[in-house]
Amino acid sequence: MSEFNTSSNSQVEQKQAALKKQFLLHELQLGGQLGDSIHQARRADFSLMLSMLADDVREHSQFSLPQSDKNYNSTVSNESLRKLFSLPNERPLALRNMEEVAGFNQGQSAADEFVTIRLLNALKPNALAFRDDVKHVPTQVMSNTSIACQLRHEEQSAEAAQSSEQHKALYKPLSKPLSMQVNEWLKNIESSITKAPLVA
Repeated sequence: MSEFNTSSNSQVEQKQAALKKQFLLHELQLGGQLGDSIHQARRADFSLMLSMLADDVREHSQFSLPQSDKNYNSTVSNESLRKLFSLPNERPLALRNMEEVAGFNQGQSAADEFVTIRLLNALKPNALAFRDDVKHVPTQVMSNTSIACQLRHEEQSAEAAQSSEQHKALYKPLSKPLSMQVNEWLKNIESSITKAPLVA
């Protein structure tokens, strides 16, 4: 049975080698043709050869370097590397025993925390949003736009800030507010009333 498996594996490898010879996968198969087409200014040939290469980056020549048959440091394992770099235990894909069910049930702890958050919010209400500006565009959205769009947005925001300053300047009173001593004014009125002659 093992002889059959080895013979079938060798046949598969031979077929794969034959397919690799037929198809153009990486630039080493082209030899010096890419460099020659650059030096001779044959742009059409250069773009044609590049388009014929494989799209998968794993097929490029730098990833198909010869590998050594020697097995260096075969004792290195995942656990030993975790101990070396002081990493925590690996996160399991599933529960290993029934004792881990209590730690897996995180819904109750989240519900308890939610009650605490609601109580704190009732005692000291937090704001519903970080910013109350309908015209604000988030930086993540703005960074995904073109440079022209970003410049236009900066110009519009600068114009809006300038117009708001002009609006404030238009409605600003020309005269300064007078300072009034209310206590002194009341005392003067009181003294004038007491000193006035009684009307018969």
